[in-house]
Amino acid sequence: MNEIFANINAALAAANTTVENNPVLNISIFGAFVAVTLFIVIRASRNNKTAADYYAAGRSFTGPQNGFAIAGDYLSAASFLGICGAIAINGYDGFLYSIGFLVAWLVALLLVAELMRNTGKFTMADVLSFRLKQGPVRMAAAITTLAVCFFYLLAQMAGAGGLVSLLLGITEQLGQSIVVAVVGVLMIVYVLVGGMKGTTWVQIVKAFLLIGGAIVMTIWVLAINGFNLNTLLEGAVAASTTDPKDAILGPGLQYGKNPWDFISLALALVLGTAGLPHVLMRFYTVPTAKEARRSVVWAIWLIGLFYLLTLVLGYGAGALVGPAEIAAAPGGVNSAAPLLALHLGGPILLGFISAVAFATILAVVAGLTITAAASFAHDIYANVVKKGNVPADGEVKVARRTVVVIGVLAILGGIGVQGQNVAFLVALAFAVAASANLPTIIYSLFWRRFTTRGAVWSMYGGLAAALILIVLSPVFWGTETSVFKNTGTAIWPLNNPGIVSIPLGFFLGWLGSVTSRRGSEDPVKAAEMDVRSLTGHGAEKAVDH
Repeated sequence: MNEIFANINAALAAANTTVENNPVLNISIFGAFVAVTLFIVIRASRNNKTAADYYAAGRSFTGPQNGFAIAGDYLSAASFLGICGAIAINGYDGFLYSIGFLVAWLVALLLVAELMRNTGKFTMADVLSFRLKQGPVRMAAAITTLAVCFFYLLAQMAGAGGLVSLLLGITEQLGQSIVVAVVGVLMIVYVLVGGMKGTTWVQIVKAFLLIGGAIVMTIWVLAINGFNLNTLLEGAVAASTTDPKDAILGPGLQYGKNPWDFISLALALVLGTAGLPHVLMRFYTVPTAKEARRSVVWAIWLIGLFYLLTLVLGYGAGALVGPAEIAAAPGGVNSAAPLLALHLGGPILLGFISAVAFATILAVVAGLTITAAASFAHDIYANVVKKGNVPADGEVKVARRTVVVIGVLAILGGIGVQGQNVAFLVALAFAVAASANLPTIIYSLFWRRFTTRGAVWSMYGGLAAALILIVLSPVFWGTETSVFKNTGTAIWPLNNPGIVSIPLGFFLGWLGSVTSRRGSEDPVKAAEMDVRSLTGHGAEKAVDH
């Protein structure tokens, strides 16, 4: 049997030396995918008449359908491109991203999924402002939502630029910038036409394709190694460029020099999911709280399966492609999974996997964009500026205009972060979500004495702390991978701000509440929120009015 596998390996190695990228084939597969998904979006958009249709897909999806859509929303470019690349280059430390992203779902399931669905309508701010003063809380929640969505969009656009650049063999900066612009325009079209219903169906299709493609590649990699994980890891060690070579099998390669950076990252990953507005908004697309719970359980199984597969794919890319080739490719570390596909199945598999990865990016940016647009139109325009006095279609019109503005900003930001690891960029989005949103969500749902001042201080304080520390960190200054490469010196030594900004967000929420005038909030609304969030009683009528 070993001889058979040795012969297969030799044949594959010989084939891989002659494999070359085929841009025409890649463009064809890519174009076919765009055409199919646009057809799905247009078909799904026929009933987009009301705000509930546009923002929440008419609450027409079942738990399993929404579970696939959540998996499609959550398994972003960071999960597929960034984590595979991080494992291929940094081994064990790269896999820690997978663990953090997965464990985070337990926090979302146990603490917020059902309660948010029972209390909200379209956006996170609906929950946070339920028993507090509408104006200041909605404004703060909308601003933090836009900030999180923007950081997450940067990660997806960086992944899109690197991926399509690899597909087309584009290496110069201008060409990659054009690619990012094209992705941004496609994203705008998807969201303008399809709304949440079209976006959800794209996410469901993308989840099937992504998990199916990952399973095929995983089985292929394991078959090459005789279905022996030890053989795979030995191959990854042999190809490693670290000193010593087996360092990729143990912790410390990426975070050994500064364990505080790892603790900060872990806090951001584990606590961030429960504060991600585009994930929370998915709970409103199901008709009942029971379906919301079912959707999260389905999502956990699907996401857990995928993250186990990334371990094989990451080490497989390290063994079969090699860290040096990955680092030198267009897109850098984000090209590990597509290059592995090229080495396994040649241009056809590369074209398919890259189309799946592009579907991943497109579905996630569409979900982010509609969340940001809903937050601006529903929270700021309809409830703060117009005080609820808007015509039936006025809110959706403003949301569509907002989509265009957000798309343009995402394109400009995506051009600025080319070459950054997308898993790392997403970790920053998680840190902002955990710092600015999670404390207020937890306090609103579980603490009767929480006040408007506490909510505003927590959201603005957590957001400001996270953003300031990111700007002062090596993310922006002083290293080869900084936004401003090899320029200046970072004042804050850690790459992720979570270790300071997350506790600060919780502290400010507490401090603002205990220093507020006693009796400043409505105890009747607080009691109603308790009953509704825990039992769902009265939620359906209020949600769909």
